[in-house]
Formats: sequence, C-alpha cells, structure tokens
Amino acid sequence: MRWIVFFEDTPEMLAIRKQREPDHLAYLRKHSDEILLAGGCREEPGQAYVGGLWVLDVPSRERVVELIESDPYYSPDRRGYKIRTWGKAFDDLAVTL
Repeated sequence: MRWIVFFEDTPEMLAIRKQREPDHLAYLRKHSDEILLAGGCREEPGQAYVGGLWVLDVPSRERVVELIESDPYYSPDRRGYKIRTWGKAFDDLAVTL
C-alpha cells in the first residue's frame, strides 16, 4: 500500500536538521525499499526548510509511524506529521524524478 507523509517543521527544527542531517540521510538510504521518495519543502526556492514529504510503500499505517518515529529527524515538539494513503493515477506509467 502506498502512503504519503507531510511533515511540518517549527523554526527550531532547523537546528535539528543541521545536527542530524548525515544520520537522517543514511536512514533514508537504509530504508529506500520502503521510503521511495523523500525530500524537504520550502516556501520558496532558497528559503529555509519548513517541512518535508515522503512517499512510502509499506503494508500498514503502523509501519509508517515506526519509520517516522525511528528517523533521526524525529522530534515531536519540532516536527509534526500527517499520514495519508495514496493511490497513483495511471499506475502503469513509471515516474522518474
């Protein structure tokens, strides 16, 4: 099942990002079979990050939460998240970014 996660950061999350970025990126790479797409979001190009987005392919919401809460970026007082299921239109067409 496909899932998307929207992350919303507080301004204090920028310090966490700087401190934990190498571990976070290693975590994403380690779980790239489940976290298919991940990246930071900004209000405008070049501005500070204000959140992020993941696209996952995992069997359950519980697994999504487990992956989120095991991520080195997990900081519940600085980063909130919303989880949604997602169905891609034209599932037969491959997407390359």
